[in-house]
Amino acid sequence: MKTTMKHLDIRGLVSAFAPAILLAVALVLIGTQPAHAQASETTGSAAANRGMEIALEAERRDDGFADITAAMTMTLRNKHGQESTREMRNHTLEVDGDGDKTVVIFDKPNDVKGTAFLNHTHKVDDDDQWLYLPALKRVKRIASSNKSGPFMGSEFAYEDISSQEIEKYTYTFVREEDVDGVPHFVIERVPVDPKSGYTRQVVSYDQVEYRVQRIDFYDRKNDLLKTLTYHGYAQYTDQFWRADRMEMVNHLTGKSTTLAFADYKFQTGLTDDDFTSSTLRRAR
Repeated sequence: MKTTMKHLDIRGLVSAFAPAILLAVALVLIGTQPAHAQASETTGSAAANRGMEIALEAERRDDGFADITAAMTMTLRNKHGQESTREMRNHTLEVDGDGDKTVVIFDKPNDVKGTAFLNHTHKVDDDDQWLYLPALKRVKRIASSNKSGPFMGSEFAYEDISSQEIEKYTYTFVREEDVDGVPHFVIERVPVDPKSGYTRQVVSYDQVEYRVQRIDFYDRKNDLLKTLTYHGYAQYTDQFWRADRMEMVNHLTGKSTTLAFADYKFQTGLTDDDFTSSTLRRAR
């Protein structure tokens, strides 16, 4: 009988103190979780801030170019190494408070001669893009939902041709690394636009001039899709750096596209009137 009473007393005590015990455990858990969460959030915030700082510095160093013209050669290469070449001209206008405007005019071969592409990049809204097809004698507006499609059969997507405005991405600093003895920053940028063909892009900048050296593009399955590398940088007007060659390799198809640039000219006097959809028909 005493044993039974003693057993009942212990159960009663446990029952009486159970809420307090549970509360103490809960307070311990609640007290520790925010500390870990806060540390993780601080680390993430620091990486985001540093990634943004690098992207902003790269943009700052390229501000003020006003406008550019250049000759371009596009070489398309299939997985067997067979090539086809197109000759084009590129005109770009810097726009205060918004993204750049670009016109690409195709000169050769004859089957694409007179084709012209116009892009109005916007910092936040969808880009406006038009394509003039001389065979149809009409200007076709490119839907923003098609931005991940290939540009004129190349490995560059329409969104790759747009100027890469800061507001189009969120940023995270990844690491520093040496490439052939040159220190680089590596950041990850994630497109804000849900219609982008990419989940993320890993971008490498040299630490001296903040020039983009390499971009790895990851598709919607988060698999490595393409890699873009920049070669032969030269400085113009004692300030602005431009590559003379860009190589885009598609890892899934084995295809690649080279864009070679020549005859860069800065501040040629281009205006908004040179970048309207109605001027595409007259592009020469």
